[in-house]
Amino acid sequence: MEISYLFESERLGFRRWEERDRNPFAAMSADPDVMQYFPKPLAKREADRLIDRFETHMVDKAYTMWAVDRKEDGTFIGFIGLLEIAMAIEGQGAAEVGWRLDKCFWKKGYAVEGAIACFEYAFGSLGMIEVYSFTSAVNRPSEKVMKRIGMTKIGEFEHPNLEDGSPLKTHVLYKIDKQQACEKFDRSRGER
Repeated sequence: MEISYLFESERLGFRRWEERDRNPFAAMSADPDVMQYFPKPLAKREADRLIDRFETHMVDKAYTMWAVDRKEDGTFIGFIGLLEIAMAIEGQGAAEVGWRLDKCFWKKGYAVEGAIACFEYAFGSLGMIEVYSFTSAVNRPSEKVMKRIGMTKIGEFEHPNLEDGSPLKTHVLYKIDKQQACEKFDRSRGER
């Protein structure tokens, strides 16, 4: 089956969500390891609602958290993409870059590669001027990705949708603008 991707990186293809993604995404979202830095694992209906939310966002905004395949074999690995920030924090109304991958695809550079591809799409095709990212302060693996993709920490905030006393309440906030991204990734391409 030939898959048509919205855009691609060297190893990854970014596409709209399909029915065939629902079961593997639900299984991934129910995994306590994958969901370690979220309030709780998701039930199947919650995972399905999240896919529906991503698809609605794509229709409304022309970008979303896309379903991502490993191109070499078409395997669904999770999502990487962009969502509009709705919370009343710095960056509200702009896009955040984010990712969630099945744990068998961790530590292979896919989050970094995918986020960089999303920057190229955001700053090129979508005409954005800045992109944010945030995660709970205890989520060191995701914060490490933010640093590796050239983002700069601009602060911390208390997540308004999490209960006081939650170990996930304090979040770190990162940002990159179009000029920074162009300088970083043009330079890194020259080093290859």
